[in-house]
Amino acid sequence: MRQPAKTFQDLIVWQKAHQFVLSVYRFTGEFPKSEMYGLTSQFRRAAVSIPANIAEGFKKKGVADKARFMNIAQGSLEECRYYLILSRDLEYGDTSQLMFQIEEVSRLLTSYTNSILNSDF
Repeated sequence: MRQPAKTFQDLIVWQKAHQFVLSVYRFTGEFPKSEMYGLTSQFRRAAVSIPANIAEGFKKKGVADKARFMNIAQGSLEECRYYLILSRDLEYGDTSQLMFQIEEVSRLLTSYTNSILNSDF
């Protein structure tokens, strides 16, 4: 049986979300310079928000507080999903690997949120 997470860094969902951020930074680094203050900035901000909110929610005491931060992370994840669609449609690069990563983070985040809502934190 797995040990309970001692820090947010122990959470698989945080680890996968962090890897997604690193991938987004690499991907958006190839965007046209004209997107520096547009899509590049927005995409990176939304991506960073996912693991940041997971980390912040990790230390919250109440179930409602924890769940609220996970919900914010889920909102940022959906925002990133749109930026992936937009990037693909603008032909800024192959988004298939990032789509795979975001799906994995989404599944893990949903499971983690459900475990919080169904527990006695």
